[in-house]
Amino acid sequence: MIVLDTTVLVYAVGAEHPFREPCRAVVTAVRDQRLQATTTAEVLQEFTHVRARRRGRDDAVVLASEFADLLTPLLVIEEDDLRAGLAIYQQNTRLGAFEAVLAAAALTTDARAIVSADGAFGTVRGLRHVVPDARVVEQLESV
Repeated sequence: MIVLDTTVLVYAVGAEHPFREPCRAVVTAVRDQRLQATTTAEVLQEFTHVRARRRGRDDAVVLASEFADLLTPLLVIEEDDLRAGLAIYQQNTRLGAFEAVLAAAALTTDARAIVSADGAFGTVRGLRHVVPDARVVEQLESV
């Protein structure tokens, strides 16, 4: 199982950007069942907020619902994840609190990798971070 960060979802449905096609490839690989992936409700909330600011609430809700269906069952953040995330946050100044808790949840569930355009995930000990570049699907299929 891999965990997708908000950046993957935003770029996959966003405007032209170097990460757009690789992120779309990840989503397509999940849809085609070549990759098994999940995310959290909190990631979907953040996606909805970002998308709504650019494209309106109706569009954001439709896409977030589609991502929820695609990535179900969602990873649930538990109290232990929060506490571990706060410890990661305290020790790692490159990560925001949201990202630190997501990293902790990925570690707790033994995720094979977290996919994100945010390079700060690469600083978390024990967490395999994969940047959505041109080889992202190939990298994830070999994990």
